[in-house]
Amino acid sequence: MNQEYYNILGVNEDNTDEEIRNRYLELKAKYSEERWLDGEAGNEAAKMLNKIEIAYQEIMTDRLEKSRNTEGESAFEEVEKLIKEGKIKEAQDKLDSFNERNARWHYLQAAVFYKKQWSNESKKQLEIAMQLDPENEKYKKEYERFVEGDNKETNQSGSYRYDAESARNDDAEQMGGSGCSECLSWCTTCICMNALFNLCCGCR
Repeated sequence: MNQEYYNILGVNEDNTDEEIRNRYLELKAKYSEERWLDGEAGNEAAKMLNKIEIAYQEIMTDRLEKSRNTEGESAFEEVEKLIKEGKIKEAQDKLDSFNERNARWHYLQAAVFYKKQWSNESKKQLEIAMQLDPENEKYKKEYERFVEGDNKETNQSGSYRYDAESARNDDAEQMGGSGCSECLSWCTTCICMNALFNLCCGCR
């Protein structure tokens, strides 16, 4: 924020929104009257009237944006807390209420899907988070762990089977039951992903 805008109104960043608005209205009334003066005095008053209008709008727009960002951070932290507490439905409801869905939103959505044991959906959300924030090393490392988990769940032909029903059935015959196969498959994924959604303090 340009400090000049605060200087024009004679306020500072420590003033409340109400105090800034009151000062703005005071100056507006003053220069609105003075602009009708003859000569240069009227011209200067008109210029000041324009300056204080711009200054006020810029200040309030900046403050509103900062407020939204703060509220967004708090909401993300609330989702993280819900996930840690195992309140997955509440976490999902909170995520659904977001208007803007940035990289961190998709990261947390991946966490929720993971807790639901929806591996494919979780992986897709993590991929979107990486696309939206490609410089985020946290997302990259967690995705690499996920891929490692996938690789451990491939068959001899190299095709994924950790979420393929037919392949799980094949494994069931070898392991002595579909329940064991599914547990082993899920445990492998859990081992590779425990750092990712153990969740989630370091995702910022």
